[in-house]
Amino acid sequence: MGLTPVDIQHKEFDIKMRGYDKEQVNNFLESVKQEFEQLIKSKKELDKKVNLLENRVSHFEGLQDTLNKSIVVAQEAADRLKINTHEEADFILLEAEKSANKLLKESAEKANQLMKETEKVRQESSQFKQALLALIESQLALVNNEKWNLLLTKTPERDVLAPTLEEIMGKNTNIQTMAVEISEETK
Repeated sequence: MGLTPVDIQHKEFDIKMRGYDKEQVNNFLESVKQEFEQLIKSKKELDKKVNLLENRVSHFEGLQDTLNKSIVVAQEAADRLKINTHEEADFILLEAEKSANKLLKESAEKANQLMKETEKVRQESSQFKQALLALIESQLALVNNEKWNLLLTKTPERDVLAPTLEEIMGKNTNIQTMAVEISEETK
């Protein structure tokens, strides 16, 4: 700045004839000097405010850049998380399907095995039933044999006397013959 209030205050003019009134000029110069001082003071304050506001604007622009970068980073992270979540869900679903298929296959194999074992038990039970029925029928035939009825219903006619050895040997042959006949009928 070329002109200062001090320059205005110390400015002197040459005196000429019929010149301006010195006192008016001095008063005017004093007014100009005060106005000029006020303008300089006001300019300094405005410069300070401008610097302060420029610093704040720079600060807010820095914050805006930081926020924009943070938003971009957050969006990228959200996109990656979304992709990872979908991939993980797909993987879990695939593993669950594999596991379910494996369980279904194992269950079908176990069911088939149980059906085979059930059929085997059914056949064995049928064979056992036939064998048991044959045994019961043979035992029933043995029990229903007329000779058994005769033995069971026949009452002794007299008192039992001690037999002789010869009698025993002769009767023994009859009992043996009877036992052989009964066993042949049951076969």
